[in-house]
Amino acid sequence: MREPSAVFVQSGDDLIAAGRHDLTWSAAGVEVGWNDGTVDVTADTVIRVALRWSTALPADALILGDAWERSYGDLQWRHQQPERLLPWYFLAHDPKTGRTTGAGVEVQPNAFAAWTVDGDGFTLWLDLRNGGGPTKLSGRTLQAATVKAFEDAGSPWQTLNAAVATMSSRLPARPEPAPVVGANNWYYAYGENFDEKAVLTDAATIVELADGHPVKPFSVVDDGWYPGGIASGGPWDQGIPGVFDDLAGTAASIAAIGARPGLWFRPLLTREAGRYGRPGPHDKPGRALDPSYPEVLELVRADLTRFKDWGFELVKHDFSTYDVFGAFGPAMGSRLTESGWQLHDPSRTTAEIILAFYREIRDAAQDVVLIGCNTVGHLAAGLVDVQRTGDDTSGRDWERTRKMGVNTLAFRLPQHGRFFTVDADCVPCTPQTPWELNERFLDLVARSGTALFLSIDPAARMERTDRALRAGIRLALDGGDAGGIEPTDWLVNTTPTAWRSGGNTVNYDWSRPWGVDPVS
Repeated sequence: MREPSAVFVQSGDDLIAAGRHDLTWSAAGVEVGWNDGTVDVTADTVIRVALRWSTALPADALILGDAWERSYGDLQWRHQQPERLLPWYFLAHDPKTGRTTGAGVEVQPNAFAAWTVDGDGFTLWLDLRNGGGPTKLSGRTLQAATVKAFEDAGSPWQTLNAAVATMSSRLPARPEPAPVVGANNWYYAYGENFDEKAVLTDAATIVELADGHPVKPFSVVDDGWYPGGIASGGPWDQGIPGVFDDLAGTAASIAAIGARPGLWFRPLLTREAGRYGRPGPHDKPGRALDPSYPEVLELVRADLTRFKDWGFELVKHDFSTYDVFGAFGPAMGSRLTESGWQLHDPSRTTAEIILAFYREIRDAAQDVVLIGCNTVGHLAAGLVDVQRTGDDTSGRDWERTRKMGVNTLAFRLPQHGRFFTVDADCVPCTPQTPWELNERFLDLVARSGTALFLSIDPAARMERTDRALRAGIRLALDGGDAGGIEPTDWLVNTTPTAWRSGGNTVNYDWSRPWGVDPVS
């Protein structure tokens, strides 16, 4: 990646053009260095740095970016839109020449990085704030991000795959994970009216449908197992009295059935009063915890140790981006959070603090399989085993599954096996949603080799559903289609219907519950 054409810095109210000397730019007490793509920032206080490259793009270029955390059915190739924020990386496809190029930052940066693209070039925006205020580096030099350029690799799909590989090339090698397949009760129970008996029924169902496969499936106890109500926060030391009196016993019973027990929790929210609360915006019940306190990290470590001691082999940690910023991805935008508040430790950027939080969870979990949900994908890469890459599917509204599940699988599938195992969220099997459409989503996810979780309402089981579930689960436990899958109409369709799989073209009608075998 060549050096930028111009650099701008912000330590107060305004973004100021920086003067250049060799490969260093400085203004307003902020110094920005460029070292073969690595951006170093030295300052007393800093808010943002912007790096600009003046490179004309074709007027009809199609542009693609990523998402801060989960995507929300909003990923797509789109014509130039200068104000459109493109988190982490972007690709530009020239429909005339067929070439696709772009740029991005390596995973685990110390800044929130996003791009904007216009007809005259592109800009990298590095948000170096602490909460909603400046970070007090006090003269420290921060390695903010490492920038990578992406050359055309043959097609837009191949280029995105090569780009993701480039951005994750420095991650330490991890053992090849076994296929992640299992039951999750959320999309028929929705955190209510379930007990240990229902959890064990889920475990028995997934084991039955796995039909003796040598790879054991998981059975996850999702939100609703603890006192306080749905998503209300910890402490995470007991289940609902009279419903989940013995979580270690529940985990042991799941394992005895033949599944691997999993558990959901929300690490940065508590129902208890006390210290270590985060002062910024938060409109949910409970008290958000500030992960820049060492004591909060110790609390989270104790939670992970407890779950492991109870016998859970998978832990899903959720809501931490919301609990840090007070907003979900679409509302974060370029501001990320409201101005005027800061985390307890103002000497580190929010990105640094979140990275330390993820690393603490990873270290505490040891060999427990970690799922990150509402976690920042580019920061969590290499620190979670599985990442929920899209917002919730639904056991009540098929359209939500189409919008969220199909979109995230199509546009973030290249991250699979490189950043983490991709999880496009659960395939529902419920009386409220058309099985004919859920079955197609099941087939797609199973072929992809990504994580496959299923919410199977016992009331929806019948011979037809069981037959399809058994086939999909076994295909997923085998690792999916050995040749991989690829959306072939993703340049023009936010929920692609045409996919290449094992040398065949597979067409999915996501709109109508009728139809025949999709393979043509």
